[in-house]
Amino acid sequence: MKRSRNEVSRWRMLRQAQRRRSQWVEAQSRTYRHLTRLGHLQLKKQRRSLLFSMTSGL
Repeated sequence: MKRSRNEVSRWRMLRQAQRRRSQWVEAQSRTYRHLTRLGHLQLKKQRRSLLFSMTSGL
């Protein structure tokens, strides 16, 4: 069945908007993951420094 020009363009616009939205969500989650990773690394460093300060004090 042949689609009208308006129908095709509307469908294309919807698809484009959907793609843009999903890319945005993906970027947000990527940024959040990056930030949480930094926090974890910071905690890890703190734990290790505490561990070494305790063992060197003995």
